[in-house]
Amino acid sequence: MSSTVIKLIVGLGNPGAKYQQTRHNAGFWFIDELARACHTNLLPENKFHGDVVKTHIGQHDIWLLKPDTYMNLSGNAISAIARFYKISIDEILVVHDELDLPPGVARLKRGGGHGGHNGLRDTIEKMSGRDFARLRLGIGHPGDKSRVHDYVLHQATRDEQTAIEIAIRHAIDVIENIVMGEWDKAMNQLHTNT
Repeated sequence: MSSTVIKLIVGLGNPGAKYQQTRHNAGFWFIDELARACHTNLLPENKFHGDVVKTHIGQHDIWLLKPDTYMNLSGNAISAIARFYKISIDEILVVHDELDLPPGVARLKRGGGHGGHNGLRDTIEKMSGRDFARLRLGIGHPGDKSRVHDYVLHQATRDEQTAIEIAIRHAIDVIENIVMGEWDKAMNQLHTNT
């Protein structure tokens, strides 16, 4: 894996109280937890179409972003902040919910397709590339493709929520390695623990 230093961490989700606890917002949950761990708060920034904050992880300055564009237009926010601060696509980590992994599992990946995830689809389109890093937070699958839309926009069960929160904590435990580009080290630890 690449040893590129990460400069922007984006959590995908939908804004507003209506969506706050839905499975599709796992990326937002991660950013909220990471901001708490960094003792900071995100603030709305219109020019970046989302809530942002600059913080420090290890020796590095990092931008955290939660787009307020709704999932389907996540790329608008990501491309706006990336252009403004001259952050290249390989310096971005996108954190998102993943149907193909069970709750409690978190996996790192670089590049790849969108797998039907609208937030990833729009990010790939707006960034004109797919070579960004991903942190995939398992939410499980409803079992049938026709039920996916309702499933991601509903609240997880208590057990699922607990499992997702534990996976988020394990991912935050390796965030310094991720940011520094120590992919093998981060993956070994994360994939062993979740």
